[in-house]
Amino acid sequence: MGNCYTVGPNEALVRSGGCCGNDAKKTVIGGWVWAWAFVTDVQALTLEVMTLNPKCEMVETAQGVAVTVTGVAQVKVMTEPELLKTACEQFLGRTTRQIESIILQTLEGHLRAILGTLSVEEIYKDREAFAALVREVASPDVGRMGIEILSFTIKDIEDQVSYLDSLGKTQTAKVKRDADIGVAESNRDAGIREAECEKEKMDVAYQAQTNIADSSREYQMQKASYDQEVNARKAEAELSYELQVK
Repeated sequence: MGNCYTVGPNEALVRSGGCCGNDAKKTVIGGWVWAWAFVTDVQALTLEVMTLNPKCEMVETAQGVAVTVTGVAQVKVMTEPELLKTACEQFLGRTTRQIESIILQTLEGHLRAILGTLSVEEIYKDREAFAALVREVASPDVGRMGIEILSFTIKDIEDQVSYLDSLGKTQTAKVKRDADIGVAESNRDAGIREAECEKEKMDVAYQAQTNIADSSREYQMQKASYDQEVNARKAEAELSYELQVK
């Protein structure tokens, strides 16, 4: 006599023990197994994504400034056969809350160790790099439990001595200073460009005036030459007339 056990796609069933001395374990994901009464043991293991909030309070950084850091991690049991077998050995028979607690302690341990090697500036200025470092360092340990870290981010960073506030104000002042320098440089560049444009305009005007003067002088020279020729022709004509009259 026995029972049929079924689970959904986000849960694994592990059956151990059986009839006729068959005690081999069988693992099923999202399916069913048959269990014999009194001789077969069936246990389930969640494959759902678990959301954890690792938190390390008042941990001294490399500078000796104590900070409190809260993160958000998404983890789940890996379903590759060997890794799933490892996870079953570690967590089978435990509740989801117990599994989360074990993984959380591992993440917090790595988070605390890494905090002690970094300055507050390194933690504060580049949270993504800090979170990536925690994930990189913690992944091998949780991987040996058959767990995969899907994501890890830093949610909040706090301190009790207003060091972060001062750092933020310093950063704001630096940004404002850089902005003021940028505006001054833009105004300077605009002034230089305006002066260059004014010079180009004056050069064009001077060239135009020079061309006009050259054209006027050329015209006057040509006119004088023409007038001279006309007067000569006129004088010749008058002289010829006088000779004819005589």
